[in-house]
Amino acid sequence: MPSLRRIIVALSPDDVARLAGLARIELTEEETARLALQLDGILDAVASVSRVAGDDVPPTSHAVPLINVFRADEVRPSMPTEEALAMAPRAEQNRFRVPRILDEEAM
Repeated sequence: MPSLRRIIVALSPDDVARLAGLARIELTEEETARLALQLDGILDAVASVSRVAGDDVPPTSHAVPLINVFRADEVRPSMPTEEALAMAPRAEQNRFRVPRILDEEAM
């Protein structure tokens, strides 16, 4: 399997300006220079992680193992529909009636 590590190259202000053009983002020269420095910092951080992760370290999505912390769904008695709807400003056909927020076309 080929290595996933890549050589990280610093971005110049010209590179940032080119990327901004491709993304159709207008940047001033000051913004371009500032972003070049910030992106260099990000690339340095990524490079340092790449140096630490050797071929014997498998790629992961999380630093620690994750477990499901949700409880199992169990049907339990709840408030009767009539009681819940009695507290609503408007109800219709055993449901809460709320103002429409989307046009017919969006549905």
